Amino acid sequence: MPKNPTRIEINCETGVESIIELTDAEVAQMQVDAAAAAELQAEEDAAKAASEAAKASAQAKLAALGLTAEEISALTK
Repeated sequence: MPKNPTRIEINCETGVESIIELTDAEVAQMQVDAAAAAELQAEEDAAKAASEAAKASAQAKLAALGLTAEEISALTK
């Protein structure tokens, strides 16, 4: 049983399928890539949350000025 994940390579000319165990370096790179992707996702989630909070704050300030929901909606699109 392989200790590392495997990949399948297919030779398009012959149609031969080969199952190849990933090297330790390839596994390490996968882990680095996964960590980078998770960090990027966290940054995007934080930016989205900040944007939504800013929009909610702006809507609250407009409501405090006496604007109707329709007027606020038209201004914050």
